[in-house]
Amino acid sequence: MQKWYKKNSKSKNRELSRSSGAVQQNYAAIDLGTNSCRLVIASPTPTSFRIVETFSKITRLGEGIINDNELSRAAIKRTIGALKVCAGVIEEYAPIHRSRFVATAACRRAKNCREFLDLVKKETGLSIETISSKEESRLAVVGCIPLLNRNIKRALVFDIGGGSTEISLARVANSGNTFIEGFVSLPYGVVTISEAFPSKDMTDLAYDTIIERTHKLLKDFDEKYQIYDAIKNQEIQIIGTSGTVTVLGAVHLNLPRYNRSAVDGISITRQDIDRAIAKIKRLGDEGRRRHPCIGAQKADLTMAGCAIIEALCSFWPIEEITVADRGIREGILLDMMHSNKAGNFHRKKRFRHPYRRYNKQESGRDEKRQTSVGTGKRQD
Repeated sequence: MQKWYKKNSKSKNRELSRSSGAVQQNYAAIDLGTNSCRLVIASPTPTSFRIVETFSKITRLGEGIINDNELSRAAIKRTIGALKVCAGVIEEYAPIHRSRFVATAACRRAKNCREFLDLVKKETGLSIETISSKEESRLAVVGCIPLLNRNIKRALVFDIGGGSTEISLARVANSGNTFIEGFVSLPYGVVTISEAFPSKDMTDLAYDTIIERTHKLLKDFDEKYQIYDAIKNQEIQIIGTSGTVTVLGAVHLNLPRYNRSAVDGISITRQDIDRAIAKIKRLGDEGRRRHPCIGAQKADLTMAGCAIIEALCSFWPIEEITVADRGIREGILLDMMHSNKAGNFHRKKRFRHPYRRYNKQESGRDEKRQTSVGTGKRQD
């Protein structure tokens, strides 16, 4: 969990204002997932943004949801506790220029979602919206735009969540803007899988069942967009964003403790992915609990995530995966910051922000058939 300590941020902002001649604008984003609650506060820079503060906590909001499609009282209590911390952090960094707080698979699925969000509003003052799997997929792609390889025109971005797994196929057009060609949402993630197969060490049968089911769900998506051949011809970059993907990166690097700057953006070959997964399996439940980059809270979830990753790598001829320690929160920030830039854009000046919105006039017929991710160009 990211620790947060109360600090005098307002004096920091005043010092920044005196030195730069401008008031620092803070933006806030919350990603309330099936497993974790994550907050980030950031301020824009000429090319991207600077992280001001982060907070994250595993709350397992979706714990037990596979039984009756309801959020449990215990999960709600844990989650509201974490959101109260988020509200305190946000208040400390006020004024917040813009903010967006979203909930994903667990709230999409829960019959008592509305009651939960109303309680969150009452207890914390935070207004949280439940987003669709399509919007979740789009935001994950937006968050990963800085990692796109400028020499490859297409990217397959997969985001393994707690309650669902989003897989998006994105294309970078000649104009430099990025569009989503298509996406598929798998109706399970690491929390729901670990609860469906609750033994401490996942059996080979359970592991293989996940792989087989994933293959079946990917078949139509693959055929529609001819993904297999494109990956085989190295025309698609593979980007993975999730706790399991970053754990694989850390295990591959043999890190003594998790280090985001060491993991984010690295590429792992298929052979090294297989080695890392094999190592995680050999650790067993107790070994995963003691591992500094996994720990007790992720021990059972990591095996579920490994099964999904192995399913993707065995279904498609994937030779390399780019690891992304970023995703929905970063996508929200870039969306908001870009929108603010676009709103202040003066036509007599060239707009230099690297995340431009889709402009139909500068695109060809093929691009008009695509769905814009909303924040165009990547960083080169």
